[in-house]
Parts: sequence; structure tokens; C-alpha cells
Amino acid sequence: MRRVWRWLVAVLAALVLLGALAAWLLLRGSLADLDGQHALPGLAAPVTVERDALGVVTITAGSQADALRALGRVHAQERFFEMDLMRRSAAGELSALVGPAAVEADKRMRVHRLRARTEAQLSAALGGDAAQVRAYVDGVNAGLLGLPVRPWPYLLLRQPPQPWQASDSVLAGLAMYADLQDPRNQTELALARIRAVVPPALYALLAHEGSQWDAPLQGEPLGDATLPDASQLDLRALAATPGAGRADPDPTGSNNFAVAGALTADGRAIIADDMHLGLRAPSLWFRVRLRYPDPRAPGGQVDVSGFSLPGVPAVIVGSNGHVAWGFTNAYIDTADFRREPADAAVTVHQERIAVAGQADVMFPVRETTWGPVLHTHADGSGDALRWVAQLPGAVRMDFADMARAGTLAQALQVADRAGVPAQNMVIADAAGHIAWRLVGPRPDRAPGCAPVGYTGANASGCTPWPIHSDAAPALIDPPDHRLWTANTRVVDAATLATVGDGGYDLGARARQIRDLLASQDRFDEHDLLAIQLDDRAVFLQRWWTLLQQVAGHSDDPALQRLAAASKHWDGRASVDSVSYRITRGFRGIVLDTVSGALLAPAKARLGDDYLEPRLPQLEGVVWPMIEQRPANLLPPGFASWDALLADAARRVEADLAPQGPLEQRTWGERNTADLCQPLSRALPTVARRWLCMPADPLPGDRDMPRVQGPSFGASQRMVVSPGHEADGIVHMPGGQSGHPLSPYWGAGHEDWVHGRPTPFLPGKAQHVMTLVPAR
Repeated sequence: MRRVWRWLVAVLAALVLLGALAAWLLLRGSLADLDGQHALPGLAAPVTVERDALGVVTITAGSQADALRALGRVHAQERFFEMDLMRRSAAGELSALVGPAAVEADKRMRVHRLRARTEAQLSAALGGDAAQVRAYVDGVNAGLLGLPVRPWPYLLLRQPPQPWQASDSVLAGLAMYADLQDPRNQTELALARIRAVVPPALYALLAHEGSQWDAPLQGEPLGDATLPDASQLDLRALAATPGAGRADPDPTGSNNFAVAGALTADGRAIIADDMHLGLRAPSLWFRVRLRYPDPRAPGGQVDVSGFSLPGVPAVIVGSNGHVAWGFTNAYIDTADFRREPADAAVTVHQERIAVAGQADVMFPVRETTWGPVLHTHADGSGDALRWVAQLPGAVRMDFADMARAGTLAQALQVADRAGVPAQNMVIADAAGHIAWRLVGPRPDRAPGCAPVGYTGANASGCTPWPIHSDAAPALIDPPDHRLWTANTRVVDAATLATVGDGGYDLGARARQIRDLLASQDRFDEHDLLAIQLDDRAVFLQRWWTLLQQVAGHSDDPALQRLAAASKHWDGRASVDSVSYRITRGFRGIVLDTVSGALLAPAKARLGDDYLEPRLPQLEGVVWPMIEQRPANLLPPGFASWDALLADAARRVEADLAPQGPLEQRTWGERNTADLCQPLSRALPTVARRWLCMPADPLPGDRDMPRVQGPSFGASQRMVVSPGHEADGIVHMPGGQSGHPLSPYWGAGHEDWVHGRPTPFLPGKAQHVMTLVPAR
């Protein structure tokens, strides 16, 4: 029997080993080609594909079409699953891949019918670049077919990958619209409903559009709110029970800034760009250098480096030796609701949502000439939404023309027709010039139909607007030779009345960047990187002082413990800072308490029709309250403002104390990296070791240049001067490859974590592959 048992154990062990070997070989079968010679149908001439130590790809081709065909092949072999998620998320087709868990998410996007619209409007999206886009698409499909085994996520999902189409590249661009703008336009509708049921003075506080932290490029700060007196508003008389508000949302935003040649030793202009987005493994972006002859480019040659978006045949941000450019989200008003009467003409589209493993779900979409109806009222009327992303020209592939722009003027001409979500574009050229331009499609509203923004008005009586991207606000060669944007209001009041407020971020981050740029007269690339990595908590200094006043003079043991733990003000969101974490928590509870009281009357009156608004400017309302302590605005349930502040401090202590000694509750303990491959959430915990980046403590937070959350932050950093790319610096989290067995899975991630400079240009080639025309 012992021999039998030993034999059975040996057989079982052998089977386990064989199974593991088979799984390993199967996984390796979907690794990208790195070396050798491979045929690529459609090529006119051989193409060289090099990869450096971080997997940064250099493609050298004989034409733009060949370069993009090769780029499509590389994107597919390294990132097809991520590309697939982007097209499906925009089209509302995730359920067909991952099953019923995604049905509600699909409905939220399918109501816009973006695939149907894209296919109907495809010629407008492709423009004059149709042949290049189709070369890229053919390269994607050739790369997918060239893998011996389908990409590994499809093995887990037991699904075959579907071929790529030209419309999918447009949908990948529309996925960025859905990420950067709210497809449901919730805050605008929420504030419209709130305005209808609360006193005007209360609405004015909720809809206040600025603070003393404003730092626009044009115009003056809007400043903090003027508080109403008791005759205008008394929260105690509104008889509403305060609920929990959420006035301190998760980190958001991006930064870009520039200095002109007048501020550098050799006359070079330098731009810095870090786009803050949700973080994952692998990165959203893919670093690439494209080189090919083009008679329309300066010197007849394109040599562009930067960050591409897998699924889109273009370098999205980068430098081409003549101009460099970067983006931040503009947060202008790109959508309007219109109240449609019950008898309005409506077309009903029966959308079929395929669901893996289950029957299809039929989803009726009611649509008027204004747009899809997102909400229906008891009287039969409905709220229809018109959104830029629904209209022809929202995505246009001709932004790829930036690769051959030779001057600032030429770059601005490309920007005039850019089909991208509305962005603040900062540009520099090799002659030392800099410019800011609002780019991307904007509503072309008729006179009298100004952007409703957060005023709560709807667009009843206005005709459906088209979109346009030309004649945009700009600032070229500013007299102080400096530019900055950080998702805050950039323009003056007159321009704001045209472009609208789509939810601008608080101005603290922009102001900190502006002040750092103003603090010196000479810059190089490392100076701009230092601004990107600035984690000083300038904004929270006054909140720390307030906390010390509240807790440091109390005889409450809990507050005394809190005061002792936070008495040393680090002044930074550093990973070892205790005082930063405590102060941040204190401010968050105060803002939540006040916002809950301000929103309570609307919640009580609206009931199920209440929607939660985002209130990014509430600091400009709450701080004046703390300074002035008005009794009429004191949230119900507190005897005084001192009592409210003490309660907030106690709640911080009660939250942290169960976790251990207060003096050990560092910011890094809370702000720990959580960057994972999307499927990791559905797999056993042990899989996270292979599918997630290390759980590093991360410096930075919101309201400072180094924006950082566990799974949100700088999706890339770039500092570069056109013509001096060899001195440029980049960072990118998550690595180049989407395959955990690739040498480029997570490559460069640790440099991003620790802020170590990585060269902008690719390094020495470690792998060289030649693509040749198929016989």
C-alpha cells in the first residue's frame, strides 16, 4: 500500500507539474514578438522595430502608412486586451466579454449609441487620414493573428478576441471622452433640480464657481463666496436633517506648464505635462518613437517621440524636434439637458446588449432631436442630453498631423481641427515660443443659449447645436514667458460665459505651480520636473493651524492625543507624514459636515429625484464660514462652530485610533499604490502578486502638483524641449507590456514611484525586429 500511495502521489505531482508547464507554455504563447524577421501584409518596404531596456519602441519605416501599420502590430501584441476594453466601454459592449456584471455599466454608455453613431459618421472621423487609419487597423489584426496563442486574458474569459475595425479606433477616442467628461452630466442636472427647491442664497453657495486660490491665465480670481445674512438664509429654519455630504472628492486633474526661451540659458522653450488619470497595470499609454520620410514635414522627415494610446494611430503628447505639446482636461461645458414635453417626437432604438453566458438584454433608448432621454418624469416629460461626444467630428484622426508640425503656427493650425475631448493644450517650438490653446470640439450654441454650466437652467427653447473647434481661446507668447494649467478656470469672465464651467477643479494646484514658476528666472528640464514632483501641502497649512487651535487647547483626552500626534507640521504629503494625514482627514470631515447641511434641504424636498452634485469649489464657501462663524449657517445639531470643529477632530481620532498609535498613522500607510491589471479583481488574491504593481507608499495627494491616490495620479510625466529631446525626462507607471511574463511588464514603474528621471528618448536597442512585406 505504501508503494501504491507513493506511486499515486508521484503521478499526482507529475500531473500538477505538467499542468503548470502547460499553463506556462500557453501563457508564453501570447508574448509579443521582440526579435527576428516577420512578414506583415500590406507593407511597401521593410520596417525596423527596436525596443530598449524599458520596452520603449522605435519604429523606422519608409512611409507613414508603413510606420502606422507596424505600430498597429506592436500595439496589438502588447496591448490588445486593453484596446478591446476601451472600445467596448465606449460602445457599451463590455457584457459580451465579461458577463452580466457589466450590464448596468453598458446601459450607461449604450444610451448614447456611440457605436451606431460612429459607424454612421465614420468618414467625418477619418477625414483625410483614412488610408493611414486602415493601415493601422490592418496592422492590429495582423499582430493579433501573429500570436501563437490568443492574448492571455481571453483564455481566462474563455472568449475569442474580435477583429479590430476603423470604427474601433474612433471608439477608443470616445472612451477618453467618457473618462474625461461625465456621460450623464449629473452635476448640471443635480444643481438644476436643487435650484428649483432651495432659497436662492443657498443655491448661490452650492454653485459658487471660485475661491481665493484661483490662478487663471486670463482675468482675475473669482474669490471666496460672500456669505448671506440671516434675512437671506438661515439653515436652522429650513427644518432639514443634515446627512453626510461628500465635498472632498477623490484626486482629479492634470498639469501642464511651460517656460519660453527667454527664461532658459540657451533660448530653448520647455514644456511639462502630466496627465492625471485612473492608474492600472499596464499603463494607459504606450511610449513610442516614429521615424519616416514625409515631404510635408520639415526637412522631409518625421521623427516624433512620446506617448501613444493603443487603439489610436497617433502620438497623443510628445515632441517632434520642432514642436512639443501636452494636455490637461479643460472642464468646459460640453453637454446640455433639455426638458422634453410628454408629447415630444421620440424615436425608440431597441439596443441589444450581448451578455457572455446569458441571454441578450434588450435595452430601449428613447431619443429626441436633442439627444437621448436619460430621465423620465411622472408627467411623461423627459430630460434629453446633448453631448459633444455624440456628434460628427467629436473624434477626428487628423490630430496625427501634429507629428509633422514645424512651427508654433502650424501646430496651432492642427489644433484648430483637433477632434479630441476639450483640452488645455500647451505648445512650445524650437524657436523658444510657447502658447496655450483650448482645443477640441465645443458646442456652437445659438445666441441666447449660453452654456448652462452650473446655473441649473435647461436648454428649453434652444435649437440643437452643432460643434466646432476653430476660433478657440488662446494665449500666445505671454509677456511673462510662463504658462500653466491644472484643470482650473483658465479664462476670464467674458470667455467663461461662452465656453462654460464643466466642473473646474479648485485652484490651489494651479496657484502652487504658478507661484513656483514665478519664483525663479532661469529654468532647465530638472527644474520643471521638480515642480511636477512638488508635494508641499501649501493649501492645507491653514487647516493644520486651525486643527492645532481646536485640539491643542482642549482638555478632551482624544483631542490632546490628536494634537500631540500632529504637532509637527511636515508641510508635505510625504509618505512618513502623520500631521498631513490627520489634517487632511480633519478638513474632509468639516467639509462633509457643512456640505451635508447645505444639501439637506434639497434632499428632503426632492426625495428620489435628488442627485448628488460634485462641489469642487466648496472650499471657497466653507473657509469664510470658519473665519466668520455665522450662526445662520451653522449646521443643525451643533451648539457652535467650535463644537462642530471639535466634533470633526474627535471623529478623526476615532477613525485612526483603532488602527494603532496615532503617531504611526502615516500618509503612506493610507496612500498605498493599487495598480492592477483589470482582471485581477475577479481572480484569487494570490493572483495580485503577478497582476499588480508593488504596493508602494506614495507621496502626493490632491490640491498640489504631485497629484497622487492609490489608483489615480500621473499616468505619465513628460518634460521636454523641442530640438533638445535628448535632455528630456519622462515617467510612466505600469510598464509597456500587458503581459505579466514580458520583460517590460512594470518596466520603469519604480522610477515613476520614486521620481527618478528617465530619458525622454529611447535608449540603446536590446531587441530588434524586422517586419517585411508578405510575399
